[in-house]
Amino acid sequence: MSAPAPPMGLLAEVTHRCPLQCPYCSNPLELERAAGELDTATWLRVLGEAADLGVLQVHFSGGEPTARRDLPDLVRRAAERQLYSNLITSGVLLDERLLAELVEAGLDHVQLSFQDVETANAERIGGLVGAQAKKRAAAAMVQQAALPLTLNFVIHRQNMEHLPDMIALGTELGAERIEVAHVQYYGWGLVNRDRLLPGREQLEAATAEVEAARIRLKGRMVIDYVTPDYYARRPKACMGGWGRRFINVTPAGKALPCHAAETIPGLDFPSVRDQSLAAIWQSDPAFERYRGTDWMAEPCRSCDRREVDWGGCRCQALALTGDAGNTDPACALSPHHQAMQAAIAAADRATASDFVYRRIGAAPKVEA
Repeated sequence: MSAPAPPMGLLAEVTHRCPLQCPYCSNPLELERAAGELDTATWLRVLGEAADLGVLQVHFSGGEPTARRDLPDLVRRAAERQLYSNLITSGVLLDERLLAELVEAGLDHVQLSFQDVETANAERIGGLVGAQAKKRAAAAMVQQAALPLTLNFVIHRQNMEHLPDMIALGTELGAERIEVAHVQYYGWGLVNRDRLLPGREQLEAATAEVEAARIRLKGRMVIDYVTPDYYARRPKACMGGWGRRFINVTPAGKALPCHAAETIPGLDFPSVRDQSLAAIWQSDPAFERYRGTDWMAEPCRSCDRREVDWGGCRCQALALTGDAGNTDPACALSPHHQAMQAAIAAADRATASDFVYRRIGAAPKVEA
């Protein structure tokens, strides 16, 4: 195989520490403690290696990235190496002093998450009383600093009825962009799937609301929309394809093709403590495992969409079929598509509404 093109983006998960306890968090069930995190010098080296590799964007994420005291230093290195920097934050630890430091360091963009527009439900979902006021204050500070602002609303069956008000909040807070993202069912989201997965009518209503808002707000605000695979007939190109567009570095330094890749048994993911980002991206066996199309079985191997969706999501195939090499059950042509239908039926029958919250400690059991 020829050398892969450089990744477009680096997702720098600098910590798993977070004041919020969102039950759909994409972090792994076994959360890394502060003592296991990469030190500042290693992150600075990784950012330099990302620029040398050809990465264009770095997304500082977590957990809550502002829990790292060295975040301004990391943003400064990104700016020095001409990496576009995006801070993905809950906003609850952001204050004027820290934001001023980040602006001075060269931060380009802030992506601020909301769990709902209704305060009580938002704070129930996030597990932190007082969070909503802090988020609104953070949005105002970002606007005052003249930084581009994206609001991220993760929607599911327990907050979807407030979607019109979420979009209205985006206009109120001066966001240039809103991302309306249905929960993706990996990690903590998979644990809580029956409490979160919407019914088909809910999904269709949300889609119609987004489409109407896009027309109404055209030229004023961009609305991105991420749907759940569970009602799809064809899979999406997860992360743009395995090892094709993005590389993720965990707080402990593992390099991954996507958030949930560590769940796949039999793959030994490398660490940036031991190897350069370029060596990992270009030739590591775990990155090569599902890259391209040679790994595919039928019906993917002969499908005319094989270089469009790249076989869909390996982690989803694992979660629903027990084998990451199987055809993504999101595809109607998959021999495992019934597993997706069974998951929908189970969620429709579910009555529990209490969440299993994201917490550092004993990991809960996942039942696909």
